[in-house]
Amino acid sequence: MPEEEVGKVGDFFAHPVVAGIELTKALKVGDTIHIKGHTTDLELTIGSMQIDNVNVNEAKAGDSIGIKVGDRVRHGDTVYKVTD
Repeated sequence: MPEEEVGKVGDFFAHPVVAGIELTKALKVGDTIHIKGHTTDLELTIGSMQIDNVNVNEAKAGDSIGIKVGDRVRHGDTVYKVTD
């Protein structure tokens, strides 16, 4: 499936397992993303996201969001939106 770069991982928190992502394009709840890096290869559907600890349904370029991830991601990993 085609993928479009939408941001980079800025932070990772182990408890809870959350990635902080700096967006360069918009994302919304329900989008499928693919996080890729040297040792990272993770695909997931966004179930929820937060900006400043407040739940939001969508975020735009320039926003910093937090999303739950199923595995460790690393600072600088690239985030792609999987498109149909």
